[in-house]
Amino acid sequence: QVQLVESGGGLVQAGGSLRLSCALSGNIFNINVMGWYRQAPGKQREFVAIIKGGSTNYADSVKGRFTISRDNAKNTVFLQMNSLKPEDTAVYYCNVRNFWDVDYWGKGTPVTVSS
Repeated sequence: QVQLVESGGGLVQAGGSLRLSCALSGNIFNINVMGWYRQAPGKQREFVAIIKGGSTNYADSVKGRFTISRDNAKNTVFLQMNSLKPEDTAVYYCNVRNFWDVDYWGKGTPVTVSS
């Protein structure tokens, strides 16, 4: 089992920045991929960014504005979000997938971007 706890969400004006954190605990040694997803009101959950080893991948909608990173010493994954737009408003979820393709999710942290 892996436990994930997100933090860092909040209310920000358009053009502003937020940094989300995801603290990992439990059986973290079998984690293969770490990522962030989001779910806006009335919409399905969507991919935002992933990091696997030294490689990253982003949704087109956030490319150039968001950066995913990890601190292995602190067992934490980050999502730096810059130039935020109202359409970035959503609950952001941290996700990890182990080598057997089992997914673990956090409870989410809400982000609201006002225009």
